[in-house]
Amino acid sequence: MQYLSSFSTPVLISIGAVAIAYFLATHSKPLPPACDLQKQSVEVEGGLARRSVLSDGDEPLTHIYDDAKTMYEFFLRGARVSNNGPCLGFRKPKQLYEWLSYKEVIQRSENLGSAFVYKGHSKSKDPHIGIFSQNKPEWTVTELACYTYSLISVPLYDTLGTEAISYIIDKASISTIVCDVEEKINQVLECVSNKTHSVKTIILMQAPSGDLISKGQDADIEIISLQEMEFVLSFMYNVKNHNCDKLFKHLSVFCSGNPKGAMLTHCNVVSNCSAFIKTTRNSVPLSPSDTHISYLPMAHMFERVAQGVMLVHGAKIGFFQGDIRLLMDDVATLKPSVFPVVPRLLNRMYDKVQV
Repeated sequence: MQYLSSFSTPVLISIGAVAIAYFLATHSKPLPPACDLQKQSVEVEGGLARRSVLSDGDEPLTHIYDDAKTMYEFFLRGARVSNNGPCLGFRKPKQLYEWLSYKEVIQRSENLGSAFVYKGHSKSKDPHIGIFSQNKPEWTVTELACYTYSLISVPLYDTLGTEAISYIIDKASISTIVCDVEEKINQVLECVSNKTHSVKTIILMQAPSGDLISKGQDADIEIISLQEMEFVLSFMYNVKNHNCDKLFKHLSVFCSGNPKGAMLTHCNVVSNCSAFIKTTRNSVPLSPSDTHISYLPMAHMFERVAQGVMLVHGAKIGFFQGDIRLLMDDVATLKPSVFPVVPRLLNRMYDKVQV
């Protein structure tokens, strides 16, 4: 994972120390396995495939809750079971977390989705919305806006260089991109300069400078703030379309050459989330009282699935400040009950400590 490979040894050790210390502080003994580890699967009828022993039958698990069969319904269920509790949290340096409620997130996502539709996006025409950002509440708001209007989110990776960014934009014919900082807008402008491109609108999560707006105009691209999209253009179109099927266009970076694209559906991700919930609900059941720390890249599916599992239970997601060196401080302030980590990160930490 390029995002992780750039970390220095002290940073990797710090992350590991946070994860281990937090685990030891909150778990006095190992959790029991969900099944007999010597017999985790059985043959399905016919003997040509196997299924988990936790499955109720030979049919694939499509969903765990009858009122949550799409990612859009996941969020609505979370809003209901949380009784409009806190949803997305963020913090400024040396301050406590501030929270958006489920109702506030729903309203913001509907406003943003309405603005997307006003800009010409729809399920059948120009459905792709690019997201080029670190983990932030605005990423989740943008993604939920896509769910609400049956649009497709496409993550962009800043670790792959301008050639990969340009390739993804061209491959998905992306006309609207949401960015978190001006630096990334400049990267996009560099990618599309002096060539035919599909980009028409770039949305910045903060107010864009006049110089940046002028640079966009030179490339025939409108640069607009997220606030203006949400609170001005949204009122020009407010009819929602919840007939969801396609969800993400996920472009894998774990391969040579250009990123490879794979369309993921709501059914794909709901099934994945549901399998995790079924496996863990007896040993570590989740509820609105739980809190997740979001620091692993949202451009990858692991973090997206983890967030889906939290949201369907009405739990809270607190985002790190964006600086991995401050993760320990974020954890100490947030006190999450869910701390995701990936084997690749643990392996890199182990290798660097051994060296």
